[in-house]
Amino acid sequence: MGALDSLSDYISDYFQVSKRRRKRKVMQTVNIKVKMDCDGCERRVKNAVSSMKGAKAVEVNRKIHKVTVSGYVEPKKVLKRVERTGKKAEIWPYVPYNVVAYPYAVGTYDKKAPAGFVRKSEQSQLQPLPGAPDDNFISIFSDENPNACTVM
Repeated sequence: MGALDSLSDYISDYFQVSKRRRKRKVMQTVNIKVKMDCDGCERRVKNAVSSMKGAKAVEVNRKIHKVTVSGYVEPKKVLKRVERTGKKAEIWPYVPYNVVAYPYAVGTYDKKAPAGFVRKSEQSQLQPLPGAPDDNFISIFSDENPNACTVM
């Protein structure tokens, strides 16, 4: 056994066997906004995306110009594949209306958005909900706050 061990050590010093580990892709859903006018446009986009490696399910909603791809795909690659069909495409910029804190902030309300959706923006997330109690005023008169008002 000693001779075989030393021989295998000797060989392994000169030949390194490297195993490349592939990074496993995460199952995700990618939403893309694509301007589609007819059945031919819809079919062209659907065929282009469904032939991608890793795409499991493709849903096309021509009414709201939305393509949903589920599978082991990357958003940038899906976007490039859709743009190769000659269509103008972008990552889905809308979120549901009830998720946004202040839907009428500048740049959030979009007339082109589908019903029940508003454009995703940073300003809408920063502003508090209208009518929501402010934490600063609640903690001023709290018994647990040692720095509360001394009038009490």
